[in-house]
Amino acid sequence: MAANVLCIGDVMLDVVTKIGVMPSQVNYGSDTPAQISTHGGGAAGNVAAWLTRTDAKATIVGHVGDDSAGAALVSEFDALGVRHHNLVVDNEHSGVVVVLVDPTGERTMFPDNGANSGLQIDDLPELADYDAVYISGYSPLDPASLGGIKEMIAKIKTARIPIYFDPASVGGMREVEINEVRSWLSMMDVLLLNEEEAIYLTGESDVQKALDILLKECQTVVIKRGSHGAIGKSRGSDSVEVRALPAVVADTTGAGDSFAAGFISNFASNKDLTRALLAGVAVAADCVAIVGARPRVGTKI
Repeated sequence: MAANVLCIGDVMLDVVTKIGVMPSQVNYGSDTPAQISTHGGGAAGNVAAWLTRTDAKATIVGHVGDDSAGAALVSEFDALGVRHHNLVVDNEHSGVVVVLVDPTGERTMFPDNGANSGLQIDDLPELADYDAVYISGYSPLDPASLGGIKEMIAKIKTARIPIYFDPASVGGMREVEINEVRSWLSMMDVLLLNEEEAIYLTGESDVQKALDILLKECQTVVIKRGSHGAIGKSRGSDSVEVRALPAVVADTTGAGDSFAAGFISNFASNKDLTRALLAGVAVAADCVAIVGARPRVGTKI
């Protein structure tokens, strides 16, 4: 049966700037030719968008402003089939991320959280119909949203709905006391993070050892390894590793979010870790082949 997933967190407008030179060769203080495009973004918004390209249903809990960017983001969600409510906040500007993409496909982000700041328990819809909840770490990392997110987590746990958590970037986590971030992990059922984040949270560079440390907090842990695929483990089971699928990389923005969507859609339905990891890398391969963090309207998986 198709999973019904609630995604909580950031909704952003991505301004993607592709440059033909490495960042060290940018003409600071002058001009550097670039290809610039705008796309829907934000980790929670991206996961919700890619979920609609799988068998799952997706609802987004987040905020956009009552500006042109917000109108575009709402329109994109509607076109993709992402459900939402109370998305637009009056007299606020939408969150924007400037994404610098170098010739290797690597991206560097400059975020302005905008209307995303300040999620509250009142933003949470009725939970009766949901099979899984995804929470983007960018929301609890925002002090204005932390209290509301913790209230949401308590209500979700009371409803016995599994929570999938991505702690967000190391750059974001460094803005908060590390023990505070670590304290969130035991509230979650499944942890989805990349190698850099796993090393930061555990202090352990060995992937297998990092998995075991993180499993003390969560039932299942998945570490995304980019072009090397992904590895995951559940308590009481052996680790499972899958390779990334071949892809012509145009832009890595949203790769981890698309992986999360493929993984959650599959794992929420069958709890088969191997199948879920394979589903994750399959969706991620489609994501990196296009510019932008979300599927285009009409994209099929």
